Amino acid sequence: MAHPTEIARIALPDQSELDPETQAYFDTCEEKLGMIPNVLRCYTGNPAKLRTFSAFYNELMLGDSPLTKLEREMIATVVSARNRCFYCLVAHGQMIRELSGNPEFGELMVFNYRAAQLSERHRAMLDFAWKLTDTPEDISEKDREGLRAVGFSDDEIFDITDVTSFFNYTNRMAHGLEMAPNREYHGMNR
Repeated sequence: MAHPTEIARIALPDQSELDPETQAYFDTCEEKLGMIPNVLRCYTGNPAKLRTFSAFYNELMLGDSPLTKLEREMIATVVSARNRCFYCLVAHGQMIRELSGNPEFGELMVFNYRAAQLSERHRAMLDFAWKLTDTPEDISEKDREGLRAVGFSDDEIFDITDVTSFFNYTNRMAHGLEMAPNREYHGMNR
């Protein structure tokens, strides 16, 4: 498969036409990340949605949570693996490589989390995220009890569900617009 050459299959505003708030946010992305993630560029046609998306993502993935950042990235990657979302697998697989300090673990999470060395707790968390993505109508109290049995609190179960749900949304957006991941992700943290 050739790497897509376009950011997405929709027309996007020229970066020189962005409002000052969006440009300032993108300048911060460049400074902190060394790039502007293409998913953010896809929202430039609607600055209000860009701000909403960014605020929700930042709260969900970087804000206070009983789950670690690595656990949240693991969930994002497993959901994206089930949905076969190229953009999110590349981007969040890179974050797992960075946060874990283990490129092999990052690759296993992208291709088959079941082959990775996981604690019972993490396996239960990821099995729940997979099931909620694959057959959400089959989630029952038995599944939540399975998470509680390995030590997850109800607050953690909420956050597992929240991250899983968000990435099902973002995967649909990436597929619908055929978003291309930034090429920079491929070589990072190897």
